[in-house]
Amino acid sequence: MEEKIKVGIIGLGLIGGSLLKVLANKSCYELYCVSSSSYKEAAPFCKIASDEITTIKNCNIVFVCSTIGKTPKILDELNNILDLKTIVADVSSVKTKLIEKKYNFNFILSHPMAGSHEFGFEASRDNLFIGAKWLIEKNNELLKKIIVDAGAYPYLFDMKYHDECCAQISHLPTILSFLLFDIASPKAKQIASSGFKDTTRLAMTDSKLAFDMLENNIDNIEKAFDLLNKRFNDLKNYTDDEKIRLFESIAQQRARMYDNSGKNIFKI
Repeated sequence: MEEKIKVGIIGLGLIGGSLLKVLANKSCYELYCVSSSSYKEAAPFCKIASDEITTIKNCNIVFVCSTIGKTPKILDELNNILDLKTIVADVSSVKTKLIEKKYNFNFILSHPMAGSHEFGFEASRDNLFIGAKWLIEKNNELLKKIIVDAGAYPYLFDMKYHDECCAQISHLPTILSFLLFDIASPKAKQIASSGFKDTTRLAMTDSKLAFDMLENNIDNIEKAFDLLNKRFNDLKNYTDDEKIRLFESIAQQRARMYDNSGKNIFKI
């Protein structure tokens, strides 16, 4: 019998829990999970579930799915547990504190471009990654196999651009969603319909995650906000025809960005 691939997952929120559930459906994996709060709920899906980080000591590959703020500390802890033969991949949406780090294990920066305003192990599901890009800084066959088995697409990405891009497509939209909801008056909220519902969906994001985004990627979020503010001020100086042409151009680009299933098909 072929030996199973031992996969460790640290952190069992939306991302870690979803990775656990999808890999639990594959017979080639033996799963080991670590969480301070959800390991009991995860037990039916894995070989061992525990709140002890040493549980993943003998794994072939480990995914660190903790919060942005906790990820660097956990990687430092793993440095005393794992060796170079073990692959470790993070899933953090901020790489600034990780990109230059050197560890005793084979560390690979990665980020699945999938998520939801829902959070916690109870929100995790085995189809979360279907059709999603999963960013990786370098090729690794085992990591790519797991990404594909999860239903995602390995996508080589230069991580020096990662945090700036995430500020524009994720972090700033999340913060703005909270603030848009906050500035709407009670009377405005009383008559709000689908437009307000759609633009403030991210205001239901885990407040700790929103704080982590702001705390760990503030410079890039501010840069993106300044760019947005400049574009708004420029818009005020456009003629009516220029405004209409701009809106038409943006609408056409947005319409072409996703296919009918919601998959991003944008090409540079």
